Amino acid sequence: MLKIATEGMIRLIIFFTLSLFVTVGAYAQTLHEPHMRIAVSNSSSPQVALTLDACSGSIDMRILDTLIEHRIKATIFITGRWIKSNEKAVKLLNQNSDLFQIENHGANHVPAIIGKKRPYGIKPAGTAKAVLDELIGGELAIKLSTNSEPVWFRGATALYSNDAIELIEQHNYFIAGFSLNGDIGASASAKATAFRIANANNGDVIIAHINQPKRAAGAGVVKGLLALVEKGFEFVRLDEVEVVGE
Repeated sequence: MLKIATEGMIRLIIFFTLSLFVTVGAYAQTLHEPHMRIAVSNSSSPQVALTLDACSGSIDMRILDTLIEHRIKATIFITGRWIKSNEKAVKLLNQNSDLFQIENHGANHVPAIIGKKRPYGIKPAGTAKAVLDELIGGELAIKLSTNSEPVWFRGATALYSNDAIELIEQHNYFIAGFSLNGDIGASASAKATAFRIANANNGDVIIAHINQPKRAAGAGVVKGLLALVEKGFEFVRLDEVEVVGE
């Protein structure tokens, strides 16, 4: 009886050890946040690429009106989810296609992560199929609502598992990184956001958000952009420049 009990205990220990190993392996995978800059050009003015995410919610007209009024170019990453509830904003983007490059932010703003890792506590796609659903779903929504053919992808949270990166690139997409986080996911104060953006360097790729009209960060985005205009910065779209990884 003692021998049987001992063998049973050994099996249980092995089972729980293996279970723990699998669980830890799933959660310990390394996630990547790609960073990039634009290549320094021969332009007499310093250049930055402004990229704005429209995840869900609505449109921050403080930012959009400023872009249009001051003819500031931007690459805007939109989700299929955002498109559905922002018909007027999409129309404005289409009417100003000389300013705005529209790119893919996914179908429903689901992190492009294969596995169980939860960036910032957000449930990931989890499987290769789900990552593809997010990628292709966003692409189809953009093609149906704009004249754009997206070639850049930025997933929710801008964090990816290695296998998701490979899958996305296999479908002829470039993954959009950044070098300056302007508004910290639209969570920074107006003052902090303005300071970060106003102090951009030549060649920076700025990330900020254009879908949070009730947050203070949006006012900071406007102030920071106008400070760069005052400094003589030139704003370029990703389709106009060469990008380099950091």
